[in-house]
Amino acid sequence: MLTGILIFVGGIFLMIFFHELGHFLTAKRFGIKVEEFFIGFGPRIWSFRRGETEYGIKAIPVGGYVKIAGMSPLEEPAPEDRERLFTSKPRWQRAIVLAAGAFTHFVLAFLLLAFVFGVIGVATRLGGPAQITGVEAELDGRPSPAAVAGLQPGDKVLEVDGRPVDIDGFSAFVDGHVGEEIELVVERGGERVTLSATPVLDTIEGEESGRLGVVIQPTEVLERDRSGPVETLTRSGRAVGQLTVASFQAMGVVFGPEGLGAIWSALTGEEQRTVNDPVGVVGAARISGQAIEAGQVEFFFSLFAFFNVFVGILNILPLPPLDGGHLAVLGFEAATGKRVDPRRLAPITAIVAGFLILLTISLVYLDIAAPIPNPFQ
Repeated sequence: MLTGILIFVGGIFLMIFFHELGHFLTAKRFGIKVEEFFIGFGPRIWSFRRGETEYGIKAIPVGGYVKIAGMSPLEEPAPEDRERLFTSKPRWQRAIVLAAGAFTHFVLAFLLLAFVFGVIGVATRLGGPAQITGVEAELDGRPSPAAVAGLQPGDKVLEVDGRPVDIDGFSAFVDGHVGEEIELVVERGGERVTLSATPVLDTIEGEESGRLGVVIQPTEVLERDRSGPVETLTRSGRAVGQLTVASFQAMGVVFGPEGLGAIWSALTGEEQRTVNDPVGVVGAARISGQAIEAGQVEFFFSLFAFFNVFVGILNILPLPPLDGGHLAVLGFEAATGKRVDPRRLAPITAIVAGFLILLTISLVYLDIAAPIPNPFQ
């Protein structure tokens, strides 16, 4: 699990780096002066200067920034820099500089998905021992055999009546031994545990079968489908489009009454968190670690691709201080011919920034104090 978390954290830093690199390279390309390029905020830990730009790392690792001359209304530029200010450039160049950061997230998502489709491959056949992901308390109004036997989520079924079984063999054995006590050997916390249970006849969607009252999932990938170069590019582009739609839907949930209500209920202790609840960076890192631990490598990369698309779209929403807020100002000025004083946007900037900071702190707190259940158990 630690490996997955570390990979995710490293990926976040790379994501921040490439986002700022997008702003940096386009600004340099258009001859705009870039004064600083830092990862993190707060006190400097390490830096060096090359040419007119200072590069480095700061103490608080919650983002990064590129300081572009002329973007801050509170600083008076040097006379010799007036031709190289952000505000002195054509609107189309400024728009490209602003959008370049968000654009890198879509590029990274595309590359991650291409790696999944072309290198890792998509699982097409699953098997291996059955892992229990849920235990039903009752079947037909009576305690379920699984609950009586003491089976738990996370148990991996290794043997039934002394014989090794895979997930299909386990289901078939349970179905064929209704009313007979069977002995189960499961792996729990790295140890072998022996339990006894008696399957009962149950009806699901009009069909009768023997059941213990457990929800199971496969634990091994038996076959993977790896795409060729052309198909990989096509599937990756299509998947980025699907993630874009999913990101807009997720934003509607997270920032809407349902999502904010769920966060408030969790903060006040009124409701338990579920696997469908919003998570912050800490929660996403934990899920990534759990995915790697469960062998769901393609899920890990797909999750990080989704995270990139989500952040990319969030960044271009027409709200200051996001890049999309600056783009909206450029659009307004182009449409009306009027110059917008950035200082007049300060109240909106403070409200949006305050809301995002409060939401981030709330999610981080919940991720630590009340993490969502492991979706792979």
